[in-house]
Amino acid sequence: MVKIEAIIRPSRLTSLKDELTLLGVHGMTILEAGGFGRQRGHKELFRGHEYDVELIPKLMIVLVTTDELSAKIVKKIQEVCHTGEVGDGKIFIYPIGDVVRIRTGEQGEAAL
Repeated sequence: MVKIEAIIRPSRLTSLKDELTLLGVHGMTILEAGGFGRQRGHKELFRGHEYDVELIPKLMIVLVTTDELSAKIVKKIQEVCHTGEVGDGKIFIYPIGDVVRIRTGEQGEAAL
């Protein structure tokens, strides 16, 4: 099993969620995040005054899946979230030792 964390643009959430559902992803956690990478924020104009926006709004998608499905999920995230511009996001992949469903006590892939 693996844990996939993807930091994406908020505008890509709906289409990503729909595509992942078609792949068989049954659940995910979505967190609001703010951050910056190489772009180091940007400048905005508000009422004639320019100011720096240091933290760009992002979403973090967190899901745990089987090893077999993980490559398809990562590829789909890349396809849906790619714009070719700075700030498209990143995908982090971690190995998972075990999962336990609290309600039933199921463990491993059965708990997913």
